[in-house]
Amino acid sequence: MYTKTILFIHQSSELYGSDKTLFYLAREVNNNPNFNAIVVIPNNGPLKELLENNNIKVIISPIVKVSRSMFTIKNIFRLPFIIYSATRKLNKALKNTKIDIVHSNTLAVLVGAFYSKQNKIKHIWHVHEIISKPKIVSKLFPMIVNYFSKIVIYNSNATKTSLSDKHKRLASKSVTILNGLNRDEKLTPISEIRRIRNEVFKFEEKNIVLGLVGRINNWKGHHLLLDSFKRLIEEFDNIKLVFIGSAPAGQENLVKELQEKISLYNLQGACKIIPFQKDIWKIWDSINVAVIPSTEPEPFGLVALEAMLASKAVVAANHGGLKEIVENEITGLLFEPSNKEDLIKKIKKLIVDKQISNSLGNRGYERAIKEFSLDKYCSNFFKIYEI
Repeated sequence: MYTKTILFIHQSSELYGSDKTLFYLAREVNNNPNFNAIVVIPNNGPLKELLENNNIKVIISPIVKVSRSMFTIKNIFRLPFIIYSATRKLNKALKNTKIDIVHSNTLAVLVGAFYSKQNKIKHIWHVHEIISKPKIVSKLFPMIVNYFSKIVIYNSNATKTSLSDKHKRLASKSVTILNGLNRDEKLTPISEIRRIRNEVFKFEEKNIVLGLVGRINNWKGHHLLLDSFKRLIEEFDNIKLVFIGSAPAGQENLVKELQEKISLYNLQGACKIIPFQKDIWKIWDSINVAVIPSTEPEPFGLVALEAMLASKAVVAANHGGLKEIVENEITGLLFEPSNKEDLIKKIKKLIVDKQISNSLGNRGYERAIKEFSLDKYCSNFFKIYEI
């Protein structure tokens, strides 16, 4: 049987949401006898190491990453030359390699679209973003994606609506495949949980630990949660808060600003910022309640799925892809986005009633393994690759 080679093109070599979904899919593709995976990323990092440890070929090459800084007169003028150079380098890197499908993972990468068009290869664009601004980009991208893509895959219905509704032709080639995830690691031993809470978090065993896991940026809701926590700790002195994650390169000031606010509120002993952790399951097992207070709609919200696979009660903002993962009052609690009072109310409910918290966590786990399994996720892609 002929083996199809899938060329994945991705924007980074980190291990956050879209990076993880790329790894899981590429790994399963490579383990399927009908397919072979090659991954293109722009630089070295933990994702490259993980891919190569799983015998997946990795190519370091420019991917032409879309960013807001690109949309200046100077950069727009330079863009065709940048795309030409990146496409040429990719052609050189793949010389004598037959590629059957190009899978551009996120809207942020452009080189895959041009490489596939130049070489007349089937192109799949996998959308992980909700773009609402700048306006020119939100209007332009549906046309670009439609022109360059055979099939467009969205990681949630919220993502699909944000893009395909703006272009009728695009809607006809659009498919939603909700992200999938398995927990490969066993539950963390109690002794190790105690060590993490004591040595990493520096909290006591009796404390109720709230956790926000994810990249530190302007819209994940770190300041909203910190402001809410300041109010909650006045009533509940046994609660603690951890922020797990780092800022994007060049935006380290965001961590500094968050730390300064923690100091201003005099919460240094109750609130900790812990850099990105590779072994995230041990962290999830050491947290009591997961909070996802994103102030802008999450395209999907993989951290909610991770928390559910760790049987943790989830409090999440009621917009974007999170609404497709968390069932309010069944597998978690949803609050009105950016509404501090409602966020406080929902967190308080879990602090006061441990039974409700445990029940939501258990039902969340059941929903995660039933509706969001990695097998289900990958089999949907295999069907598309086989067309």
